Amino acid sequence: MRKIVLGKTNLQVTKTAFGALPIQRRAIEDAVEVLSMAKDAGINFFDTARAYTDSEKKVGIAFKNCREDVIIATKTHITNLDDVKRNLETSLEMLQTDYIDIYQFHNAKDVPMIDSLMYQFMVDMKNQGVIKHIGVSAHSYDSAVKAVESGLYETLQYPIFCLSDEKDLGLIQKCSDNNVGIIAMKGMGGGLIDNPKVAFSFFEKYDNISTIWGIQSKEELNDFVELEKNPPVMDGVFKKEIKKYKEELGGNFCRSCGYCLSACPAEIKISNCARMSQLLKRAVWQDFVSDTWQENMKKIEECIECRKCIEKCPYSLDIPNLLKKNLKEYNEFLDNKVI
Repeated sequence: MRKIVLGKTNLQVTKTAFGALPIQRRAIEDAVEVLSMAKDAGINFFDTARAYTDSEKKVGIAFKNCREDVIIATKTHITNLDDVKRNLETSLEMLQTDYIDIYQFHNAKDVPMIDSLMYQFMVDMKNQGVIKHIGVSAHSYDSAVKAVESGLYETLQYPIFCLSDEKDLGLIQKCSDNNVGIIAMKGMGGGLIDNPKVAFSFFEKYDNISTIWGIQSKEELNDFVELEKNPPVMDGVFKKEIKKYKEELGGNFCRSCGYCLSACPAEIKISNCARMSQLLKRAVWQDFVSDTWQENMKKIEECIECRKCIEKCPYSLDIPNLLKKNLKEYNEFLDNKVI
């Protein structure tokens, strides 16, 4: 497995990393098996978070007897000191370890600065060896720039993928200039890119990015291991495919980060409902026409346009209108399909 130096951390992490969000959907034995297989295949960098239900627990079980052989990053999504302390204690317990390689503020909109008690707590924990390196994950460009330019953070985790615009791609050079390790998330565009070779080839021209691919099965793991063994080249065919993706999706598409979900009083499953028209084109459409999914989509009619979801959205998407658009196209799809 190829490795990169992750900025000023000097950690040598695999260019292909394991994103442990999806394993929360798998049984413990299955998840632990996939994690162990990833390590055996040469992947040494695993990213999880306290907010990913039992993901940390599964990572902890998988690596409790080989802790020194892997690099683990996790995150705290809390915005007050007492709960950050509790989050860290819980993460250490779940991961069955006495240290965390990279501890990150999760989806930081208001990035903690030098005068923040939470940041000072991170520094104290680093001085004690409980945290090896301090990082931040962000979905907001302004937050990302603030973190990188502050000199306080050693890593930035940010959505970078083949559909990213020039503004977001500029963060790659900015991280390099400030010796900040960059960890790319949403490599498959939140599931909207259906060609892993295209997604993977995009990162081949960058030597300062470790990409965390969301993996939950042996089959998905094997796909990425094979791509790592034989990296696809970004050729004219792939460039045309990326252009097609951009034309179809534009900038107004849901990345499925899920931060809007807690804000919806109608409990609409926004992160899938708001991109249903794309999923029908790029996934096995039969998966999304079940009675359950028809009920999920029908709940869009209960939207009261309170706009709380927009406040939570890192991309400031007009979610109520996006939902209506997807519901209209979904109903048209159902009318024209024999189910």
